[in-house]
Amino acid sequence: FIASACATKDPDPTAHRVALDAQADAALAALDSQVPDARELVAKARGILVFPDVKTAGLVVGGSWGDGVLRSGGSTAGYYRTGGASVGLLAGGDSKAVYVLFMTQEALDKFNHANGWTIGADASVTFATHGGDASVDTRTGQRPVIGYVLTHSGLLLNASLDGAKVSRLGT
Repeated sequence: FIASACATKDPDPTAHRVALDAQADAALAALDSQVPDARELVAKARGILVFPDVKTAGLVVGGSWGDGVLRSGGSTAGYYRTGGASVGLLAGGDSKAVYVLFMTQEALDKFNHANGWTIGADASVTFATHGGDASVDTRTGQRPVIGYVLTHSGLLLNASLDGAKVSRLGT
């Protein structure tokens, strides 16, 4: 099931990209409204990789997959796919939006020049959380790559996507 879902090709790549752009806009608006302290980091980011709908499913062995958009300088700079597998105590599925903020030009350039990119191996992503004061930790704000994960119920705390692979969608 998971392998077939990951391998499914969209019959119309142009329509898929238009839909991804619209979904990324909606996901960024959701991040802005649900996590107000993200606003400043998003504004400072050199690039933002937005996966508006990453699905996870499994029973003991599982996986996650989703397509997304890289935004840089206010426009779309590319389209990407993420996927990963896991083994362990799994049962069920969920859907979440994933945001990877490249805070430095060096981090963005490294991502752009990679032939495939793995979270945790090619870059350590510090996942932002917020507390009662709704402010991002000072140390988190200084990291080169920062991530957010939103579920339908809000910000997912203690998130990790280590091992998730990101690759550019073909033209």
